[in-house]
Amino acid sequence: MSANREHSAAADEALVSWAKQGDMQAFEELVARHRGKIYARAFGMMRNEDEAMDLSQEAWVKGWQRLKQFQGESSFSTWMTRIVINLCLDALRRRKRHQAESIELMAEESGGVERYMPVVTVNPTEGLERADLRRRIDQALAQVSEVHRTVLVLHEFEGLEYKAIAKAMKCSIGTVMSRLFYARRRMAVLMASWKREQES
Repeated sequence: MSANREHSAAADEALVSWAKQGDMQAFEELVARHRGKIYARAFGMMRNEDEAMDLSQEAWVKGWQRLKQFQGESSFSTWMTRIVINLCLDALRRRKRHQAESIELMAEESGGVERYMPVVTVNPTEGLERADLRRRIDQALAQVSEVHRTVLVLHEFEGLEYKAIAKAMKCSIGTVMSRLFYARRRMAVLMASWKREQES
């Protein structure tokens, strides 16, 4: 079996082991397998193709540099996803976010009544086989502010708990809950509007 065929047939665990020993072809195979997911996660958070491409490439560079630190507690794909998420969070922190903060302030100053309203959870993965729905979810996500979209992506797509999100975003658990509530409500309104358009 040639080296290329051996790499393509190997499990991620074997490729990681070889890459740790300096086998660049093994790492290139890992990149080929997972670059789509890593880019998609970056784009989901940044909503910008160029930034997503730059950050996903930076994530792979860091992945190679830190490979010896990977102990296999999670899958390689999960480990790389965490790297790109942290890079995206750093990039988002560098952006000006006055509009997002003012929206959040207005929500908090409304008396907190919204916390007693029913929460409509939008499942981002439900019915993704329908191209029009997938497109609409993507458009709706683009209309949610950066901080709220980030919380939604981390919780709904990555399954992170409030505590982990609060640590990653350097804010309180209460703030995470508030942002997640706002993001879900905003997504529900946007999706309901689209549904009415479809039915009319």
